[in-house]
Amino acid sequence: MPSPQVVTFPSRSYKLAGLFYPPVAGSPDRSGAAIVIAHPWTSIKEQSPANYARVLTQGGFTCLTYDAAYQGESEGEPRDLEDPYQRVEDIKCAVTYLISRKDVNSDKIGVLGICASGGYAPFATQTDLRIKACATSAAVCAGTMARRGYDKDSSNLDILKTQLEAAGRDRNSDVGGEKVPIVHMLPEKPEDAPAEFPDSFRDLMNYYRTPRAFHPRATNTCLPRSWDIMGNFDAFAHNDTISPRPLLMITVRTPCAKEPKELHVIEGLTHADLYDHVDEAGAKCVEFFGKSLA
Repeated sequence: MPSPQVVTFPSRSYKLAGLFYPPVAGSPDRSGAAIVIAHPWTSIKEQSPANYARVLTQGGFTCLTYDAAYQGESEGEPRDLEDPYQRVEDIKCAVTYLISRKDVNSDKIGVLGICASGGYAPFATQTDLRIKACATSAAVCAGTMARRGYDKDSSNLDILKTQLEAAGRDRNSDVGGEKVPIVHMLPEKPEDAPAEFPDSFRDLMNYYRTPRAFHPRATNTCLPRSWDIMGNFDAFAHNDTISPRPLLMITVRTPCAKEPKELHVIEGLTHADLYDHVDEAGAKCVEFFGKSLA
């Protein structure tokens, strides 16, 4: 895959850092179809989005990856804030950037969201009719995660209350209050993980905090005030409004959306495996966008 072009584009008042990937030479002609690829929570454009861009550009698609506002190489203060509504705005502004390019067909733009962006991408698509097709891989809703954690049958509300109290103290620190420690999402080193560390988090730790995907700009941190923005966010509540545009979810949960929709389950992989074991998931995305953006 040739080296991507370094680009920037605005999202509200912030300048976002992106990478623009043209189709690989000799790949199928997709008539200027382009895909915005949005990264997971605490991640950056050089991690899982680059892996999907590799497969999609080989399939003939133009791809745009970028760092979300407040994160990576993009602008935004305070740093390490996870704001679902800004994340959705970033996706819409990435679409605007693609429309500005003469080498992109503005009627053939799709979005792929990974993990938390698997919630932000459908949320953006619900109200941005410029997005003609939406796909997700390992999708989660950041709001649902804040409210109940990874276990769909549990309640995380006591923990959420503690996080919301920390969010309040974090905001108070802007006017002279005591600084609240930043949240480290995962142990910094695998050997620091407690024996009872949940397998779902161990899976992510073995991706982000090992040479498998470690990157110094993926800080593994999040501001406590993020939780009072995420706490009542609901990514999928209005997925039915995406119809009649197509939605693909490469996930283990049934999407709540009208037709046309597709659930594609990949056996034998973990959540984090869908970040870098992308041959099957990427091929499915190529097939999906090939039909949806034809």
